[in-house]
Amino acid sequence: MDVFEAVRGRLEVREYSGERVPDDVKLRVLEAGRQSPTGLNTQHWRFILVEDRERVKRLAEMSKTGKWVAGADFAIIVLADPKYPFYLIDTGRAVQNMQLTAWNYGVGSCIYTGYDEDGMRRFFKIPGNLEITAVLGFGYPKRRLKGKKSRKPLTEIAFSEYYGNRLRDLGTLE
Repeated sequence: MDVFEAVRGRLEVREYSGERVPDDVKLRVLEAGRQSPTGLNTQHWRFILVEDRERVKRLAEMSKTGKWVAGADFAIIVLADPKYPFYLIDTGRAVQNMQLTAWNYGVGSCIYTGYDEDGMRRFFKIPGNLEITAVLGFGYPKRRLKGKKSRKPLTEIAFSEYYGNRLRDLGTLE
């Protein structure tokens, strides 16, 4: 799959078919996170693979914004060390890599960040020095995804040389 087309076509998926995702795809998703760059090559992120259905449902119960994760085939809890000022950027890069890799294999995903932190720390034995930065749910989409992303025109969000200076015409993409 062309990387740009994957970026352009990937959608957030919150409804899953129930079909199991093979272990080799899960391994590639985790490996994509591990291969992500980090500031100063600290590699401070950690990933908890949650694939037991009852534990995935428990994640949903502890969620404030991701109840849909109960239907996911598996989830990944993303942790990072907040002592590094770039920890959120680093986990964002790992999340994006994991989601794009999953998409390449036809696996949809979605992220959420609202959760019962104390409950998650206890249940998943998360050490106090790491911050829970995100939870990702993964699975095969329940229905065929179609449509186009709704995005503002590039001319509204990108500028030339300084903020507010109209972006020159670079052409269009089909």
